[in-house]
Amino acid sequence: MTFSFSRRLAAEFIGTAFLLATVVGSGIMGESLAGGNTAIALLGNTIATGAILVVLILVFGSISGAHFNPAVTLAFLLRREIKPGAALAYVAVQIVAAICGAMAAHIMFAEPVLMISTHARTGVGQWFAEFVATFGLVATILGCVRFRPDAVPYAVGLFITAGYWFTASTSFANPAVTIARTLTDTFSGIAPGDAPAFIAAQLIGAVAATVIFAWLLRDEA
Repeated sequence: MTFSFSRRLAAEFIGTAFLLATVVGSGIMGESLAGGNTAIALLGNTIATGAILVVLILVFGSISGAHFNPAVTLAFLLRREIKPGAALAYVAVQIVAAICGAMAAHIMFAEPVLMISTHARTGVGQWFAEFVATFGLVATILGCVRFRPDAVPYAVGLFITAGYWFTASTSFANPAVTIARTLTDTFSGIAPGDAPAFIAAQLIGAVAATVIFAWLLRDEA
C-alpha cells in the first residue's frame, strides 16, 4: 500500500512529536521520582524512550518509513531512496514536531511551555559519543533493512536503550531531538550553545555509516 505525501508527513509529525513528548516527559517524571538519584532518573528516561521507539516504528514505519530523525532522512537521501524535496519537507516537519512534542510534555507536567535549557553538554568526548551513537543508529537501520526488515523497530529501540548508557552524551543521535531539547530546562535539556557541535557530529556519523554500509552491504555478485 502506498500513502500520499501529506499522509507521510503527518506520520512523521505525529511520530516525532510523540518521541519528544516521551523523551522530555519521562525525563521530568524520572527526575521527580528518583529522589536525587540521577542513575534511576536516567534509567526511567531510557526505558520509556526505547519502548516508544519500538511502538512508533511499528505504527508509522509502513506509512512514512518512520524516520523521525533528520540524520536518518539524510542517510536515505544519500542512498537515493527519498528525493531531495521530500527529504527537506521531512526534516522541516521533524523539527517542528519535535518542538511541539517537548511543549506537550511541559504542558502535561505543568512546566512553562517554552524554556531555554541551561544544561551544559559539551567536550570532545560528548561530540565523539554523538558521532558513535548516530553511526550506530544508522548502521542498525541499514543492516536490518537489508537482512531483517521486520526487526527494525526492535533493533532501533534496543540500540537507543543501550546508547543511553554506553555513550557519554546519552545518545541523542538526532538533530531534531537536539534542537527540541534546547527548549526544555529539564532533565533532558541541552544548552543551545552546545547543540551545534552535537548536530554536526550526528550528521557526520550518519554520512559515515551510510558510506561504509554502502560498501559493506554491496552484493559482490
